[in-house]
Amino acid sequence: MTRACREIGGKLGCSGDSLHDWWKQARRDAGAQPGPTTAETARIKALEREVRELRQANEILKKASAYFAQVALDRPFRK
Repeated sequence: MTRACREIGGKLGCSGDSLHDWWKQARRDAGAQPGPTTAETARIKALEREVRELRQANEILKKASAYFAQVALDRPFRK
């Protein structure tokens, strides 16, 4: 199949490797080949982005909490 992809890719103006990758992905999306579908890959990327953003937000909140705890300790006690 790789040879055919190279020949057809040349006629279409793209690389044979790209055409082969697209063909394999189309087979995954159709359920004919094991592996993540396009929708699953997009979902994984979105979840990884969300995890990264949540970790950044968590780090900011930890720093803010530590800052305000320090400020609270420096204040005199009020009755």
